[in-house]
Amino acid sequence: MSQDPRLEPAAPVRRMVARSPHEPHRIATPLELFFDLVFVIAVAQASAGLHHAVAEVHIGAGLASFALAFFALWWAWVNFTWFASAYDPDDVPYRLLVLVQMTGALIVAAGIPAVFETQQAGPIAVAGYVVMRLALVTQWLRAANADPLRKTTAIRYALGIATLQAAWIGMLFLPAGREVAAAVLIAGEIAVPAWAERAAPTPWHPHHIAERHGLFTLIVLGESILAATVAVQAGRDSGETLLHLAPTIVGSLLTVFSMWWIYFDRPAHDLLTSFWRTFTWAYAHYFVLASAAAVGAGLAVNVDVVTHKAHIGTVGAGFALAVPVAIYMLALSTIHRRPEYHRTWFLGPVAAFGALLMPFTPAPALGVGLWLAAIVTVKNLMTARPVAAH
Repeated sequence: MSQDPRLEPAAPVRRMVARSPHEPHRIATPLELFFDLVFVIAVAQASAGLHHAVAEVHIGAGLASFALAFFALWWAWVNFTWFASAYDPDDVPYRLLVLVQMTGALIVAAGIPAVFETQQAGPIAVAGYVVMRLALVTQWLRAANADPLRKTTAIRYALGIATLQAAWIGMLFLPAGREVAAAVLIAGEIAVPAWAERAAPTPWHPHHIAERHGLFTLIVLGESILAATVAVQAGRDSGETLLHLAPTIVGSLLTVFSMWWIYFDRPAHDLLTSFWRTFTWAYAHYFVLASAAAVGAGLAVNVDVVTHKAHIGTVGAGFALAVPVAIYMLALSTIHRRPEYHRTWFLGPVAAFGALLMPFTPAPALGVGLWLAAIVTVKNLMTARPVAAH
């Protein structure tokens, strides 16, 4: 028989103390994984907006809107992830505040279509950020109260975040020049962590940070597969045969599979040896993640061209895929570079260069996929090691 729950001891009250950066077996929590699910919707919205903009040949406006929308998503995720790596008591207030942040992220996702319509951060997206920021500032104030050693750091975070959020709200009332104001505020957002951490660095956990970025990369790659799948289904519904779509389908799968292989080919936690190196590594992930999301849009555009639903031509659609693939490969080869991999480092730039040639082939999506698969094969042959006998 189970014990009477009324006799069970009350759960201990937890303080938001800094977690040890050497804590063993530190992995993502169920709450963090739940938080990530919100970004499945948000990334899909951003990728879909870019897909339709490129297909309609509104490339410049589409890219600007995508860059802004994805920055908003990525920055919200980074803020949560960094805080959780340093402080995560998993008590009731912490859980409730994270759920509030998730609600704000959903509001931001709802505002992404308006960003593509106006090329500006609209009231819905800003309102979502207000909800997230109120929760995040409260988290940092809790940390300031519980961690005297890093009190100044936590207060700087809270002050910087609150000030910038007020500035984002004020930007909505500008009659003109919002693009310039947004650029200034983005620079301010990036500068806040560097300013705050100078007081006393927060104790980020290398394994945890590396795993969290890997999980977000998985989400984005999954969205790329979803975007291509939805486009293929739309093509089938319009009467196209699978045989006609087969080269693009095969190319899509090979592209995303190869991107996954290359990202997870080597561990990343041992690269995070200092605070500033970790910050650089984490910030550079904007290009990794944004390009991976743009790949999904590029794959969908290529399906639209095959099914005669896009105004852009075959070469243009090929570049819609090849350019983000090239950025992804160059970004990865930069942030994952280390001495023991010097023999294969050149494959990153080679992969990027070769991908940019594929739009001039009859089937660009298939060409990019086959090229990346060949790069993965060569890389594995170059790094193959004999299996030790047991």
